[in-house]
Amino acid sequence: MNDSQILSAFQESTAPAVAPRRVLVFDACHVGVVLRAVLFVEVVMAVGATFGAATPADWLLRLATLSAAALPATIAWLVIACVLKTALESLPPAAQQAFGIALGAVVGLFGCGLVSATGFAANPPWVASAATGALLAAALVAALVLRAKARLPADAAAKLSQLQARIRPHFLFNTLNSAIALVRDDPARAEAILEDLSDLFHHALREPGESVTLADEIELARRYLDIEQVRFGDRLRVEWSIDAEAGGARVPPLVLQPLVENAVKHGVEPSEEGAQVKVSTQRRGARVVIKVTNTVPAGQGAPGHGVAQANVRERLALLHDVQGQFQAVLQDGVYQVRIEVPA
Repeated sequence: MNDSQILSAFQESTAPAVAPRRVLVFDACHVGVVLRAVLFVEVVMAVGATFGAATPADWLLRLATLSAAALPATIAWLVIACVLKTALESLPPAAQQAFGIALGAVVGLFGCGLVSATGFAANPPWVASAATGALLAAALVAALVLRAKARLPADAAAKLSQLQARIRPHFLFNTLNSAIALVRDDPARAEAILEDLSDLFHHALREPGESVTLADEIELARRYLDIEQVRFGDRLRVEWSIDAEAGGARVPPLVLQPLVENAVKHGVEPSEEGAQVKVSTQRRGARVVIKVTNTVPAGQGAPGHGVAQANVRERLALLHDVQGQFQAVLQDGVYQVRIEVPA
């Protein structure tokens, strides 16, 4: 199978919490968050510099002065919020937000102190700097809280979709029939199928965290394909190319199994000859590349309605922001989904 092409499909899940637990309501530890925060603060400073500026040169001078205070303060806020991420998780949501705003006031004073030390401000605006820092921090915290809350509907939809796929009647019926057929001739294999099915249910119904290791996802996908191998026999040809160094990468829970399920559904089921399914992982420096590829019957277009692809894109964006990437392509009878995440 040509591994340079690209496949598709995904549905992801997360279960509602059984018991209430405190979580981080805003997370500054993402490259995308840092870039957006710096850009936001710089735009605010650019607008602020227009007040009282008589000429473009005067505006540039004012912007440079404001940036000299605001940018170091912004970076300091992001670094401190990220470093204290674990400690903040133990606080109630309101306390976390209050801390973020208070930290904004502190770094505002820090920025004002930097400008004052250079001699650019004869009368440093300490109160105004603290108030501005708190206000900008409040806006950043609000945006990050909304970003975190955006995960909730995605999780709920993904969980429902996963449960429908996992417990759908024909999959359960076919799996049990396969086990029954093997009870007399190969009881050990029948037992293995039921164990794999039990493990799939366990993973679908448990409460996962925000992320799991790629190695765990590979193991779950193996169990699913082992079940389908009994059903389809030689029609399902599975190839694994797993990089052990990539196993520690963090991914959304239950991300691989739906991909291989779609590969079976759209590649193997519609074809009398069956299809080849390949799962590969590879670590490339600070990145991990995950591919799930399958051949499709001649004349078949891209499978599905794009719901699964939109779902995985959203989940990756929520977990890894701009560091998570998703691509899906059908080319020359091969469909492949390609995911990139930080190592």
